[in-house]
Amino acid sequence: MYKRLLGAIATVLLLSSNAMAAEKSSFQQFLDDFSTMVNDAISPFTQAFSDFVFYSIPMDWLVEDAPGLPVIVVWLLSFAIFFTIYMRFINIRGFKQAIRIVKGTYDDPDDPGEVTHFQALTAALSATVGLGNIAGVAIAISVGGPGATFWMILAGLFGMTSKFAEVTLGHKYRDIDEHGVVSGGPMKYLSKGLSARGWPTLGKGLAGVFAVICILGAFGAGNMFQANQATTQLAAIAAEMTGGADSFFAGKAWVFGLIYAGLLSFVIVGGIRGITHVTEFLVPIMAAIYVVAALAIIGSHVTEIPAAFGLIFHGAFTGEGVTGGVLGVLILGLRRATFSNEAGLGTASIAHAAAKTKEPVAEGLVAVIEPFVDTVVICTMTALVIILTGAYQWTDQTEGITLTSMAFDSFFEGFRYVLTIAVPLFAFSTTITYYYYGERALDYLTKGGHAHATTIYKVSYLAAIIVGSAMQLTAVMDFADAALLALGFPNLIGVFIMRKEVKALLDDYLARLKAGKIKPYIEKSTS
Repeated sequence: MYKRLLGAIATVLLLSSNAMAAEKSSFQQFLDDFSTMVNDAISPFTQAFSDFVFYSIPMDWLVEDAPGLPVIVVWLLSFAIFFTIYMRFINIRGFKQAIRIVKGTYDDPDDPGEVTHFQALTAALSATVGLGNIAGVAIAISVGGPGATFWMILAGLFGMTSKFAEVTLGHKYRDIDEHGVVSGGPMKYLSKGLSARGWPTLGKGLAGVFAVICILGAFGAGNMFQANQATTQLAAIAAEMTGGADSFFAGKAWVFGLIYAGLLSFVIVGGIRGITHVTEFLVPIMAAIYVVAALAIIGSHVTEIPAAFGLIFHGAFTGEGVTGGVLGVLILGLRRATFSNEAGLGTASIAHAAAKTKEPVAEGLVAVIEPFVDTVVICTMTALVIILTGAYQWTDQTEGITLTSMAFDSFFEGFRYVLTIAVPLFAFSTTITYYYYGERALDYLTKGGHAHATTIYKVSYLAAIIVGSAMQLTAVMDFADAALLALGFPNLIGVFIMRKEVKALLDDYLARLKAGKIKPYIEKSTS
C-alpha cells in the first residue's frame, strides 16, 4: 500500500517539476481556471450551508450598530459555561493534577493505548495552536479594540471544561483492535454511549453526521486553508529575497506546496505514533519560537505592561470607539476565542483517545490545558505584542496576520521573519493532526474495513495540499470552515445527554485520588 502511495507522490512531484521549468505556465493558468469553475459551481450550495452555520442573531435592537451574535458562538459558549458550573469549575480545581499527569507522574507503559499523555496533548494542541492565535487575535483587536482580548481569555477559560467532558467520554468509549490501534472520539461515544441509553438511532445518526463533517473539515480547514496560508507566505518571502516580482518563486506558492506534501507523506505513514513523534517535537519548538519572540517584545516594554492591561480591561467594559460599544467588543472577543480553541467540537477527543491510561478522567484533565495554552497564554501574548508596540492603532492600514507581522517588525527590523518560520510550523502541525482526525472518521464510516479507502484518502489529502497552495477555492474553504464549527452541533448534544456519566466518573476519580488509591507510577512499582 505504502509503495503505491509513495509512487503516486513521486508521480505528482515529477509532473509538477516539469511544470516548474516553464514560466508561470499553463499549469498555473489551469489551476486558476479550475478554481474559478469550482467556485462558480458550488458557491450556491456552500453559501447556504455557511449562512446556516454562521447565522447571526441581530443585536442592534439592544445596542445601536452592534454586530450580530453568531448562533454557533452562543451554542458553544453556552455549553462551556454550563459544563463549568455543573462540574464545579474542574477547569480550575483540576489544573494542578492535570500538570502532574502531563509530566508523566502516572505514566504506566503497560496501560492500554498508543501514546503518552504528553504526546496526546501535543497532537491535540497542534490542531488548535495555529493561525487563529496569530491572525485571529489581530482581527479581534483591529475591529474590537484591545478590550476584545479580555473576552477571548474568558471564553478560553470556560472552554477548558468542554474539552474535559468530551475527552473523558472519548477515552472511555474508545476501541482498541488486535494490533493495538485505537479508535476514539465523538463517533464512538455518540454511537455507543447513546445506544447504551436506549437511543441507538439517534446515537448512530449523530456519529455518522459528525464523521462526514469531520472529513470535510479535515480537507478544508485542516489542509487546504493551512497549506494556502503557509505556502503563500513562504513564496512571498522567497520572492522578496530572490529578485522580487522577477523571482522564480513569485506567484508560485505551489512549489512550496510540493515540499509541504512530501514532508507530510513521511509523517502520516506511521499513523498516530508517527504523528505524535513529530508533534511532541514540533509543537514545543514552534510554541517556543513564537513565545520567545513575543516575550522579547513584551520584556522590552515591561514598564508599559500595566497600562496595556489597563487598556484591555477598560476597553472590555466601555467599548469606546468600537461599533456596538461593550456588546460589540464582547461579541468579537467571544467569536475569535470560540473559533480558535475548538472547545466543544469534539475533535481533540480523537487524539486523546490514544493515550495510555486506564483512567478516562485523567485524560480529560490533560485536555483542560489545551484552551489554556491556546487562548489564555498564546492569544494573550499576541495581544500584548500588538498593544505594546502600538500596532493596534494602525488598524486603518492593515489587519490580520499582516498586523501581527508589522508589530513584530516594529521591534526589530526583519523580525517578521520569525513569523515566516512560525506560520508554516503552525500550519504543518495542524495539517498533520487533521489528517488523523479525518482518517479516524473514515475508519468509523467504513467500519474498519478501510484498506483501499485509507489509501485513497491519503493520496487525496496529499494532493489537496498542492491544490490548496496554488488555488483560491474560496467557496470550498468557506464551506470547510463552516463544516468544522458545525461539528459542535452533534457533539454537544451527545455530551450534554451524557453529562451525568462524566460527573460520576469525575467524582469517583477525585475520591480515589484523595484516598490515595491513585498513586504515581514510580511509587506504585516499588510498593
